[in-house]
Amino acid sequence: MKQLSAKVAAIAPSATIEITNKAKKMQREGIDVISLSIGEPDFDTPKHITDACIGALKKGETHYAPSNGIPELLAAISEKIAKENKFACEPDQVIVTCGAKDAIYEGMEAVLNPGDEVILPTPAWVSYEPCVQMAGGKTVFHPVNQKTFQLDDSILEKVNAKTKMISINSPSNPSGAVFDKKSMKLVADLCEDHDLYAMSDEIYEKLIYGKEHISLASLGDMAQRTITVNGFSKAYAMTGWRLGYAVAPKPIIKAMSRVQQHSVSQATTFAMWGAVAALRGDQKCVESMRSEFDRRRKFMVAELGKMGYTCAPADGAFYAFVKVTGDDNKIATDWLEKGHVAATPGSSFYAPGWIRLSYAASMERLHEAMERIKKVGGK
Repeated sequence: MKQLSAKVAAIAPSATIEITNKAKKMQREGIDVISLSIGEPDFDTPKHITDACIGALKKGETHYAPSNGIPELLAAISEKIAKENKFACEPDQVIVTCGAKDAIYEGMEAVLNPGDEVILPTPAWVSYEPCVQMAGGKTVFHPVNQKTFQLDDSILEKVNAKTKMISINSPSNPSGAVFDKKSMKLVADLCEDHDLYAMSDEIYEKLIYGKEHISLASLGDMAQRTITVNGFSKAYAMTGWRLGYAVAPKPIIKAMSRVQQHSVSQATTFAMWGAVAALRGDQKCVESMRSEFDRRRKFMVAELGKMGYTCAPADGAFYAFVKVTGDDNKIATDWLEKGHVAATPGSSFYAPGWIRLSYAASMERLHEAMERIKKVGGK
């Protein structure tokens, strides 16, 4: 048999999905595992959103739609961007994708040529590098300041003739840190001075606690060179709906559309009507979930502090990124096998010596998880 794709063979499997699968296997064996390893809200999708989807099904919205998305959703997204993210956006600058991850992949395919380099501040989510690899590019990692989790001028040292893009994520998965205006301005200046593209993953923008969300595309002329990625999974508890979107200059959207037309074709038609209801409906549900996440965040960070752990600034998303002194892979394994708490080692996020805990679980389960971690130890 001929060899399979070397490109795909070089891509590591998703660590978060692997750990979640292991936890689920233990649960099937009858073990009470508390899974704090995956980035998924534990709330149900708000009723007005599911009702809109059900209504669309009943109306027969089960056929092909325009590849970039139904006009109603493209319009709702462009209005949302202009109002909330503070930069101009027309409907033809939007593409609706099968999850934000799909938008990231299509954006990398649209911009990168073989050998192009993408600067990625770390710690970073596990899927950015594989998306760069699949597009033929190379990832250049740059650690943020591990005290402030902000960027500084040292990132300029990573720019060379091969640099094509910088990819950022604020609020951050896994750290929960929110880039301040100084960090964002640094990225904007870097891109404008060196004629680079940017990808700004803002999927957690509505889950922020006491900080300000800044869209990179709102700074200077960055809207002309930025792919802004967002979606519905985190803010509206719609992970299984697989709906994301990207906003970018028209030539980039056109290129992303070509990738989409020849791969997934489009996002699910009736699901997109749920997304319209999400954006145009009452936003109290978002604030309700954010408020509950905030309550859990304060509890978890305080409990970890009592055990002697230090956390990264948990200013956004729903993660506590915990500093450990030993081997993070071994400690996470001990927490799972001995304490039956699933967490993700920081090494998976290019940050050895840290562990990511999600607080997207009930307070009852979080209380129990903290007790189990305390018993196992492994600081």
